[in-house]
Formats: sequence, C-alpha cells, structure tokens
Amino acid sequence: MIDLKQKKLFLLDMDGTIYIGDQLFDGTIDFLNKVKERGGKYLFVTNNSSRSVNAYVQRLEGMGIPATADDFLTSVDALIWYLRGNGFEDKLLYASGTKTFREQLSEAGFRITDTLVDGIDALISGFDTELTFQKLEDSCKLLLGNKDLPWIATNPDWVCPTSYGSVPDCGSVCEMLTRATGCRPKFIGKPQPEMALLSMERYGYTPEETMLVGDRIYTDIACGVNAGIDTAFVLSGEGTMEDIEEFNIHPSQTYQNIREIFHLM
Repeated sequence: MIDLKQKKLFLLDMDGTIYIGDQLFDGTIDFLNKVKERGGKYLFVTNNSSRSVNAYVQRLEGMGIPATADDFLTSVDALIWYLRGNGFEDKLLYASGTKTFREQLSEAGFRITDTLVDGIDALISGFDTELTFQKLEDSCKLLLGNKDLPWIATNPDWVCPTSYGSVPDCGSVCEMLTRATGCRPKFIGKPQPEMALLSMERYGYTPEETMLVGDRIYTDIACGVNAGIDTAFVLSGEGTMEDIEEFNIHPSQTYQNIREIFHLM
C-alpha cells in the first residue's frame, strides 16, 4: 500500500485520469485542492502532442481548474529536450502532426516542413487529429527512401480516450507506418522515464516523494516504473485489470478513480 501522506509531487495523466472528453471526473477538484493544502505540487504530464500548453490551460480552466503553463509537462516538451540534446537544432525536420504541433517546434527554434522537399534530415511524428493520407504517404516516401533516416515519435499510445470511446493515437498511426515500411520510430514520451525524471529535477522532489497517477499500464505506469517511482493505476479510463498481466507491468497500487485516491490521502 502506498503511503499517500508521504507524497508531495503528483504526476497526473489527464485523459482518462482526471477527465474524459469534456467531463471532469468526480473527485478531481477535491484531490487537487488537497495536494495544495498539504503544500505539495501536482503536474499534468501528458503524451498528447496535438494541443499546445495554452490550449490545455484554457481547457482545464473551462472545467473549473485554475491552471498555468507551469502546471504542465507534455511529450512535446520532452521531444524538444531530446532534439536539442541530440544535434537536431540545425536539421530540417518533416513534422507529421497538427498545426499546433508544428508551431511549437518552430517556436522552439527548429526548422520544420510539412511538405516533401530536398534535404529532410528526420521524420517527427505526433498525435495528429488533422491526419491526412498525404502525410502518411509522405512519411512512407521518407522512410522507404532512406532506411537510416531518424524517425522520432512523441508517444506510443494506441488510442486516445473520448467521451464516446477511443480514437487512434500516435502509436497506432506509427504501427501502420511500420507495417508499410518495416521501420520503427524512437518514442520519446511515456513509457520512457524522461518525463518523470525531468519533473523531479525541475521541481526538486525525490523519487520517494513522487507518485505518478495514470490510466494506461503500458505508458503511464510503465513510465513511473522505469523512473523508479510509485505508481497509481486508475480504472477510470482505457486500462483494465487484465492489462497488468498482459503487459507484465505492475503498479504500486490500483484504484477505481481519482476520488478513491483523495479519500485515502
């Protein structure tokens, strides 16, 4: 059993964990207020690369949750950190993603294109709610034309939950491209540990003080396990108890929802 009273930094997935679609889960605001009352910090950590942080701020405020950009860490943040650390600053990057995704990369100083031109140095894929067949075809041409071309994707999530079910996420689209080309991307977001490690480093918390809360075993919980922190698996989104055995990834604790965690704090 996790000693929730010892936790100070809570890394929270969003879709399926604190809300789904436009519906805020019961207990979310109580939980967030409790963390603040205890002098702790919560950070919304999301693999969704289709929206800017400002869009998330506005969305949460529309649900009654006061938020600032400092409350978020996205897979695009982690992607930018990776690109800067691996010599892509002066490279020409084909970005297959939303307009917002391309704008975030451009604003970070990277050379971005969404059309096939000479001299493309890498393919960058994100969760694309504006996906077209042209982007899929361009990606295939790039990968088949140069098997050594770096291909970097924000996250491996198969689906993104919605109020009516699920839609294909970045991982599903990448798998489709893998089937067509034989190439596989390097994923940056959860389940890789970097987002959790960066969160602790940025805000000065130890692994013992930190807990990740999420609804996906293979991304959220795996990220926490890989980062060496406690994890809380909630059954309010995509994940089921059967996922624990299927993926052989074991959370520190399983809860029905965010309200159950609040009651135990």
